[in-house]
Amino acid sequence: MKKVLVTIALIFLILNNSIAQKRDIVQYKQNWDKQTIFWGYYLGINKKSFKITYLTPNTFIDITSTAGFEVGLIGDLKLHKNINLRLEPGLSSNTKTLVFTNIEGSEYIKTREVNGTYLRIPLLLKLSSNRLNNMRPYVVGGVSYDFNFSSNQDNPNDNLDGEFRMTKNNFMYEIGVGVDLYLPFFIFSPSIRGVFAINNELVRDVDPNSQWTGPIDYFGTRGVFIKFAFH
Repeated sequence: MKKVLVTIALIFLILNNSIAQKRDIVQYKQNWDKQTIFWGYYLGINKKSFKITYLTPNTFIDITSTAGFEVGLIGDLKLHKNINLRLEPGLSSNTKTLVFTNIEGSEYIKTREVNGTYLRIPLLLKLSSNRLNNMRPYVVGGVSYDFNFSSNQDNPNDNLDGEFRMTKNNFMYEIGVGVDLYLPFFIFSPSIRGVFAINNELVRDVDPNSQWTGPIDYFGTRGVFIKFAFH
């Protein structure tokens, strides 16, 4: 009986201590979410590749991509206590190497390096849960306009001259999840995003039967971003 009483007492003390600790949690930035407009910036990394569909069988492009960077600004407008409209203009860059395995010949003939530096202007809706102490999970999604500084769209040379060309003006849709962490002096907001091209980004070679672009039906960016935002 004594053992049971001691056990109950210990459980009571543990529960009481847990409740006390919850009551003692300091909630930082309590007035932050009352703002209608606020600003921030983000840094991050990306891993971009391409979704490719083909018009002919036995055609395959092997893609190797490097990790790239993300940097930009954030403007946030509160529409509702759980809904925000966000504008996140920034720069995004990485490099992809394409190997046209259906083409025989030297590395110069069947390999193309695609450097991509984009001005991205995403317009997003952020749907947040209610705040739980010093954290607030959210989902985010929307569309973006991406200007490709490295497109070579206007270059008269094509793959016969070693130039793989892509469009300048592109549109993407973006979805992701993240969490706002309320810290004593700022809000830290890590998130992971998926980015998907809407339009075909391929600029075809002059020759409609080009061995590089002729077999391709659709060529569009697919990527994963990890962003670290600070407000």
